Amino acid sequence: MSAVSVLDVFALIVIALALAQSLLHLAELIVAALALADEPLEAESDLVWRRCSSAAPPVSVIAPAYNEAATIVESVKSLLSLRYPEFEIIVVNDGSRDATLAQLRQAFDLRPIERDWDMKLQHARIRRVYAAALHPNLIVIDKDNGGKADALNAGINVSQMPVFCCVDADSILESDALLRAVRPFVEDPDRVVASGGTVRVANGCVVKDGQVVQVGLSGNLLALLQTVEYVRAFQLARLAWSRIGALTIISGAFGLFRRSAVVAAGGYKSTTVGEDIELVVRLHRNAIENRRDQRVVFVPEPVCWTEAPERLADLATQRTRWQRGALETFSAHWEMLLHSRVGALGLGRVLLVDVVGPVVEVAGWLLLPLFWAVGALSLDYFMAFFAVSCGFGVAISLSALGMQEAELSRTPRFRDLAILAFVSVIENLGYRQLNAAWRLMGLAQYLLGVKQWGAIARRGFATAPSS
Repeated sequence: MSAVSVLDVFALIVIALALAQSLLHLAELIVAALALADEPLEAESDLVWRRCSSAAPPVSVIAPAYNEAATIVESVKSLLSLRYPEFEIIVVNDGSRDATLAQLRQAFDLRPIERDWDMKLQHARIRRVYAAALHPNLIVIDKDNGGKADALNAGINVSQMPVFCCVDADSILESDALLRAVRPFVEDPDRVVASGGTVRVANGCVVKDGQVVQVGLSGNLLALLQTVEYVRAFQLARLAWSRIGALTIISGAFGLFRRSAVVAAGGYKSTTVGEDIELVVRLHRNAIENRRDQRVVFVPEPVCWTEAPERLADLATQRTRWQRGALETFSAHWEMLLHSRVGALGLGRVLLVDVVGPVVEVAGWLLLPLFWAVGALSLDYFMAFFAVSCGFGVAISLSALGMQEAELSRTPRFRDLAILAFVSVIENLGYRQLNAAWRLMGLAQYLLGVKQWGAIARRGFATAPSS
């Protein structure tokens, strides 16, 4: 076979795999649109309260915190303002080296207490447990550093409710988010073991007393690009995979779990940096092995606001970590591909998008233009790859944005919507390729056995002056 023929075959493989990913995203769009059409969203918070509050199970809200002094007080105020019948808040200070614990003690008048807890899940030593003088449902655990999964296990052991909600300590929940997210547990209490809500970028928003009082956009281009990414990830992918019963991830920033199911599965795994996806896949695996009928559900209405990285170095750290987490999970549970519908579909997506995807995409963007430039490849092949990769990407992002606004009205100002539409176009012209490179770096780190979590700088939320 001649060199030109080999290059032609290589180009066709790259284009075919890019087309497969694009068709996957198109299928997600169609399924997500059908899901929204079949189950109209409930806009009125009061109506959700009347329907669900009497049957809503008690919930422990667990917030691991490591060096979160910049945002911890506003985040806890957000949790305290939740509109929910019965809940406790457990903040786990995971050996922070900054003023996280001091900020909590000063803001909420924490006092040491004696409290019994289970030791069903393993975690680092708990130094002391505090309670807030003016907020009897606020508990703070101070423990040795062990990582996020370890901190969550400590929170689960200390928790006393049948359902727990994990939230990032740098996040803010809308006041009705918990009640909306618990709805699947109310409607299908025998089968639902986990549910998750929408995560939105808080950069550019104004926060007062733990709530987003003014929705806005950041002036930072990286934050804007991530805003579009989050819309596509949650309003398309999560909703679509939930609809077909093959959702393999509940975001670590905001998710609800049945405590007994998680304890039976062994809790969070501290040896992976992708503890959120690994736990959900393991819950699926346990259900398959024990022949239990269970559901993992995504609910689009509840919103959790989070601070997105605004520096390239921080974003690279986050994305390489996410990639390593997905690969670690796939490596541990790949057999599910062969033995279950959830595995074939859910882990099949991980195989296509996370395992094969970065290699093919980076190879396409680096090698196809080079082969064309030296005259070894037809321009048609390169243009076909560009059209499939960028054309589909723009169409899917714009469709996700339009569907979100039609159903959820997340962007109050037309000017902001126009900016996001423009960002949906330009993200395919450099940012997407950069993401592919970061994911390839994550693959390399995984193969080299890198385990570090990686620190990300926090600027804190923009706060409105107190009246």
